[in-house]
Amino acid sequence: MKEKVKERVNWPITILLIVGLITVAFPLYMTIVIAFKQPSEMTNSISGILSLPKNWSLANFAEAMEVTDFWRSLGNSALITVLTVVISIILHSLVGYAIGRNKAKSKFYNFAYLYIVSGMFVPFAILMMPLVKQTAMIGLANWVGVIVLYVVFYMPMNVLLYSGYLVNIPMALEEAAYVDGATTWQTYWKIIFPIMKPMHATVAVLTALGTWNDVMTPLVIMSGSGMTTLPLAQMTFQTQFGTNYNLAFASYLLALLPILIFYLVCQKQILNGVVNGAVK
Repeated sequence: MKEKVKERVNWPITILLIVGLITVAFPLYMTIVIAFKQPSEMTNSISGILSLPKNWSLANFAEAMEVTDFWRSLGNSALITVLTVVISIILHSLVGYAIGRNKAKSKFYNFAYLYIVSGMFVPFAILMMPLVKQTAMIGLANWVGVIVLYVVFYMPMNVLLYSGYLVNIPMALEEAAYVDGATTWQTYWKIIFPIMKPMHATVAVLTALGTWNDVMTPLVIMSGSGMTTLPLAQMTFQTQFGTNYNLAFASYLLALLPILIFYLVCQKQILNGVVNGAVK
């Protein structure tokens, strides 16, 4: 009879996973509990903060929606995020395709690749004041200017991902299309672009997540335009005299749901895109 092989538990990895789970789950638990509590239930003691609400009421959510003009702010955030994602996928995939197919044999494309990717190392704080001045001078101190800036800001990372993913797409597919009489433009849109679907999902989620949660860019660019995104509207909960955590956390949960649903829909494609895009 064959002896059963005992499976060994990798305790260091298991402990790290448990710690990681607690790190993620505990703040989420705190957010949910505080969002459902009334201000009178909030005490200075740890037990008072961690304890479950006495009555699970949606009153905080309703008031938070009213204070932030939720549907209007949500629509503004969705408009900026969707347009940014769509433009980024189209433009950045084209740039990534051109660079990915030519950087190995062309010094110009290799320099262009290094130049674009180097943008990841430039912090927004250095560019903030010049950008505010420039967008105001050319009439882009509005949501259009914010979208343009987002497309530029996320170009380095997205081009890096797209050009890396192209390594997994054989040139034989394009050569066969050329033999059949297809142009480079037709080959890209009919063959390459559909094949890059996993990377499109990865780029979409990473770009949408950064755009959806960003506060600084809309704050400095759209100030005075009368248009408010959801993160900007949530700043009303913070005053110089304190923060209404109950309403703030309820609003944060409401803002979390759309991007969480979007991530869950795209998660399978994201995994494939990240793994394949990492291959050089």
